[in-house]
Amino acid sequence: MIILAATPIGNLSDASRRLIEALGSATVIAAEDTRTTQRLLAALGIDNRPRLIALHDHNEKQRAAELVALAREQDLLVLSDAGMPTVSDPGYGLVVEAAAQGVTVTAIPGPSAVLTALAVSGLPTDRFTFEGFVGRKSGERRAAFRSLAAESRTMVFFDAPTRVGATLADMAAVFGAERRAAVCRELTKLHEEVARGSLAELVEWAAAGVRGELVIVVDGATEQEVAFPDAVAQVLAQVAAGTRLKDAAAEVSAHTGHSSRELYQAGLAAKR
Repeated sequence: MIILAATPIGNLSDASRRLIEALGSATVIAAEDTRTTQRLLAALGIDNRPRLIALHDHNEKQRAAELVALAREQDLLVLSDAGMPTVSDPGYGLVVEAAAQGVTVTAIPGPSAVLTALAVSGLPTDRFTFEGFVGRKSGERRAAFRSLAAESRTMVFFDAPTRVGATLADMAAVFGAERRAAVCRELTKLHEEVARGSLAELVEWAAAGVRGELVIVVDGATEQEVAFPDAVAQVLAQVAAGTRLKDAAAEVSAHTGHSSRELYQAGLAAKR
């Protein structure tokens, strides 16, 4: 089978007993960076020397079939540099190939930067969406944020410290300067920091420069911020994805506050 194993995102003490046992008995490990895996084995005091195979964004498509075939014969442990493989890390293509070939995939749960940041952000945690890494260019970022302007769920993003100030400024321009957010830096590490405030306040906070791994958590749009045309667009998007118009109208109504009946009628009109 294929075993996806979550590794510490900072603090080595977060390595689970299951992870340590798996690392100690593994004969083959597919790793995002084999050097990082070697350092992890050494840091955890594991003297096992498994065969290490590189699995990263640049070779996953080519190696997936080969690795799935290998997993038919013996367990294949899959690691990313930190956190759970497949979550903004290599492994998704491998799982797709394994599912297509009927090879079992399981996971060893563990640390997650997404859930850790969400938990400490001070923003609503009952419903959220993970948006992965933001774009490198301002125009690309703003276009993505505009598509999320009516999103009522808490949003979680990854970003690089070198551009987080510019990213926060773009968020303020699109979501509004007063939208609440949190920047979670160096999670589980010695210099862990959670900066909370409005997007405008966080732009000022980032002006002096930010270091380390970070996650940005942004509050969702309020009912007043979700304009009726945007709500109708959400209904139509759900219909295009296969949801019945009545059900889509009810779902969008529930998280925007707009009338389900009015959304339904607007959806009907748009389809004519």
